[in-house]
Amino acid sequence: MSDGVDVRTLVVIPAFNEEEALPAVLAQLREVTPDLDIVVVDDGSSDGTAAVTRAAGLPCLQLPFNLGIGGALRAGYRYAADNGYDRAVQFDADGQHRADQIAVLLAELDAGADMAVGSRFLAGGYRVGRGRGMAMGLLRLGVRLLTGQKFSDTSSGFRATRQPLLDVFARDYPVEYMDSVETLVGACRAGFTVSEVPTLMEERAGGVPSQRPLHLAYHYARLLVALVGTPRRAVPTGG
Repeated sequence: MSDGVDVRTLVVIPAFNEEEALPAVLAQLREVTPDLDIVVVDDGSSDGTAAVTRAAGLPCLQLPFNLGIGGALRAGYRYAADNGYDRAVQFDADGQHRADQIAVLLAELDAGADMAVGSRFLAGGYRVGRGRGMAMGLLRLGVRLLTGQKFSDTSSGFRATRQPLLDVFARDYPVEYMDSVETLVGACRAGFTVSEVPTLMEERAGGVPSQRPLHLAYHYARLLVALVGTPRRAVPTGG
């Protein structure tokens, strides 16, 4: 919690070939949240993602090849931990996340949560296709059985985290597909306080989801099997 003390917050933006969308995202963040620091993690892009970031005068962590979202986020959390940040906000580079909703996440941390997850569905108006919706519903059920908590948007990547969980993610953030779900379950089972809050998000600006429903179902089933076999752990400490 901030408790009126100066708290350093970093916005972590994993980006893979986001040269076109990134300038508007960075401009929005600077306009709406000028007091927050930003780092872009270029996940082995083949376009001008890194150049766009540096042209904006911001630090860019350039990974030598594409590690995937989990690897990029671990690098971002590592940067946050190494540079003494108290909180980190995950923010997409494709324009779906809204800078004006970051305050909602941070307020939840101030209220005592170790991690605040922004839900597209609690806010209303966000829709997904039938196949994806069914797969997400099964995942919600699995997460509820594993954690004892009900979440409406288990795969949301719009999140804020504070210490000491930030340090844990800097060391152990999962790099496999569906990292968002694994970290959600892992944080809950380790005894951290995880809260879900309604946040407005934009629809995908273009393209299509990278995973088809059947492929998603495979990954979901694989993830749940792995998580079921993971024992509960004591709350990790920083260091």
